[in-house]
Amino acid sequence: MPSHYDHAQVQEFWQYVWERDDVYELPDDATDPTYVLGMFPYTSGTLHMGHVRNYAITDAYARYRRMCGDDVLHPMGWDAFGLPAENAAYERASDPESWTKACIRRMREELETLGFGYDWSREITTCEPEYYRWNQWLFKRLYEAGLVEYEAATVNWCPDCETVLADAQVDERDDDRICWRCDTPVEQRELDQWFFTITEYAEELHDGLEDLEGWPEGVREIQRNWIGRQEGAKIDFELSAPVTGDESNGAIDAVDVFSTRPETIYGATYLAVSPGHDLARALADRDDDIADYVETVRERGPDEVGFSGVETDVTAVHPLTGAKLPVYVAGYVLEDVGTGAVMGVPGHNERDHGFALEHDLPIERVVVTGTEDDTAGDETFEDGPYTGEGILEGSGEYDGLETERVRDRLIADHDAIQADVTYRLRDWLISRQRYWGTPIPVVHCDDCGHVLVPDEELPVELPEFVRTTGNPLEEHDSFRHTTCPECGGPARRETDTMDTFVDSSWYFLRFLSPDLAEAPFDAERADEWLPIDVYVGGDEHAILHLLYIRFMTRALADIGLIEKREPVERLVSQGTVLYDGEKMSTSKGNVVAPLEYGAETTRLFVLSAAHPEQDFEWTANNVRGAYDLQQDLYRMATEFVEAADTRVERRDHDEYIAREIDRTIVAVTEEYERFRFHRVATEIRELARLLRRYLAYDRPHDEVYRRGLLTLAALISPMAPHLGEELWNKLRGEGLVVEADWPEPQTEPSNYASERRLVERTLEDVRDIVDVADIDEPQRIELIVAPAWTYRVAAVLTEETDGDVDVPGVVDRVSATDLETPPRETVATVVGTLLDRASKGGIDQPLTFDDERTLLERARWLVADEFGADVVVRCAEGSETTKARPGKPAIRID
Repeated sequence: MPSHYDHAQVQEFWQYVWERDDVYELPDDATDPTYVLGMFPYTSGTLHMGHVRNYAITDAYARYRRMCGDDVLHPMGWDAFGLPAENAAYERASDPESWTKACIRRMREELETLGFGYDWSREITTCEPEYYRWNQWLFKRLYEAGLVEYEAATVNWCPDCETVLADAQVDERDDDRICWRCDTPVEQRELDQWFFTITEYAEELHDGLEDLEGWPEGVREIQRNWIGRQEGAKIDFELSAPVTGDESNGAIDAVDVFSTRPETIYGATYLAVSPGHDLARALADRDDDIADYVETVRERGPDEVGFSGVETDVTAVHPLTGAKLPVYVAGYVLEDVGTGAVMGVPGHNERDHGFALEHDLPIERVVVTGTEDDTAGDETFEDGPYTGEGILEGSGEYDGLETERVRDRLIADHDAIQADVTYRLRDWLISRQRYWGTPIPVVHCDDCGHVLVPDEELPVELPEFVRTTGNPLEEHDSFRHTTCPECGGPARRETDTMDTFVDSSWYFLRFLSPDLAEAPFDAERADEWLPIDVYVGGDEHAILHLLYIRFMTRALADIGLIEKREPVERLVSQGTVLYDGEKMSTSKGNVVAPLEYGAETTRLFVLSAAHPEQDFEWTANNVRGAYDLQQDLYRMATEFVEAADTRVERRDHDEYIAREIDRTIVAVTEEYERFRFHRVATEIRELARLLRRYLAYDRPHDEVYRRGLLTLAALISPMAPHLGEELWNKLRGEGLVVEADWPEPQTEPSNYASERRLVERTLEDVRDIVDVADIDEPQRIELIVAPAWTYRVAAVLTEETDGDVDVPGVVDRVSATDLETPPRETVATVVGTLLDRASKGGIDQPLTFDDERTLLERARWLVADEFGADVVVRCAEGSETTKARPGKPAIRID
């Protein structure tokens, strides 16, 4: 009995060998290496199947590129700061640092057991002072460049996590706004907070998406929607009287509104501002009803207040008609959308219509359906506001004109209306009222204001953890109380820490030079090694991490630290691993541990189950398929080494196998380049199946069969590295397979796809004839190749790609060659037959007469082996010339 492949017995040895030989370590003098990166894991305690799938993808591709001769940068690190670690430590009566480092040790062991080929010399951990020092340093550089602001803002507050959340960290679910971490309903609070002004880059971030051709369109569309670019106009409405609040720096005498449909301005019947608008704040200072309403909206949130609102005692002047419009403070108007103010056009906007009905406001309709040439549109609008295009009425000099034409005219005709572009994107709120994060390097001095900590005093390190509710840093007197770096007087250290997404917004740069003590990264190396060639992670990070790294890269470029402005060339968004139709989750109790089925089987299964971007179902039967493939390959190699019975003379079927090995190499190479690992597995299975059949048919040719097995070992090694190494070693491959050259075809299989289809179709046709004719034991099978001149017909037709085919012209071209051709009507019949086949599925790039005949000669053993008959390949004669066609031989069975 051949030996059984036991992954557990070999993995420790090969991991030792790889580590001994430093096969994954990239030298610092590498020139433009292929940078392959998986989104580094949050230190949650253990790996889950999503981690395994992500890192199996990057590891397979990194190994493949290394075998192709590339220098490969494939590092790993730990996203170690953040609220979940702090909460987990609190629940365990531990401290975040101890808990996090224990998680890192456990997760690294699991990654090593799985055999992932990382350059561990570049490992980084974001909670180490050596790393977060540079978070603080970069914060200072962004502050000096005007990209950091400290201001009062209405923020999202999670009462359970006791910290603020960025907009992207608030989930919308069943009309509720909940914390993305703990599902607690989010409140609104007024706090002084730190922001990165990502809005400065809104236009560039939006426009740059068009150039990210290597990113999934779904991720790009998510970012487009989040950035929310809108073209329209800014319209100035003067107030009937200036308004001054208690803390106002001046009187407010006008309100700017943004509208994507300025042509509906004649339908405006009121003005509404958000509760956070400067005008609302100023009015609240003198009107208790407005103050109460503003407070209600702040506590409950705009989604809970619906179309509520309160009328003010000021009016706005319509810039075109001079009419006085009532001004409302309305909860449905959002402070961070447009200018935080809207002109209410209830006849042509759904939300304005709802507010108007709620407050008994006039509804004017100034757009009717139709065109300038067809003005008899529906003017009743009984079903609510009309929001489409049309023609104007009740709009003064613009009556009768189409809405699209009026937009530009209004901007040209009126100073109060100016073209404008707005973005939904808001500045990145980085303040977190928690302990386990990077301390913000600022002190607050009563005399000097906000003062940055000097570079030479970085890092500002976290003090010892204090167990308390709320922010532990607020309770740490020795940390909080300090002296001002400018005046030397007493000062209070900033106790907010940075959002953990700051850590990951530039970590890919630190991998380039993880031990550099003079700067966060080697700028020269960054300019040479970036962008990341392949980045793998989930698309749930599209509006968080993936947007932040694009912002940070641009900001670093603008302050002169790097040249590149886009961090990632190709993004692969891996799908979800499902169990019983649901995402694997500890809370659902449906998690399969990564090592439960063995490291190699798990890796091979998650790669071969589906395209990386598709979800797939974890089933024991399918896992068994990955296990069986390993055993089959191992058994084949073992049997060959232990009991080889081979020959040295080459025959037709040996040439077929040699050619099929070449065809497999080309196909697998294409699939690795396209990240279609599931098709790689299929190709490997098919070649293995063919080699087993070849071995059973006849004593194999030693060189051909050995090459086939070595090719299988090399092709599978990026996906199942321990198995690949073991097979390569048994077969006496040179060196280690991880360092071997990627297999090259010995011949040029330029038409390998056409060759495969020819053999497959021929076998299917023989099966169909045997089945339909009910032939139990065929004695002789003839494969009849079409005459040579018909291949000239097929070649000419593949050149006729545009419009209708000129059949007489094709006949003329074929008849004019030196080939012996039959009468023109026979040629025309063949042309018609081939055109009919093309209409049903196209004509393959045709093989030549000699190539097709040679291929069928070499492949006839497959027919003989399947049917136990003598198989002959010959050229068509006489009446057979009208039956055989290029790519479809005639078949005769006796």
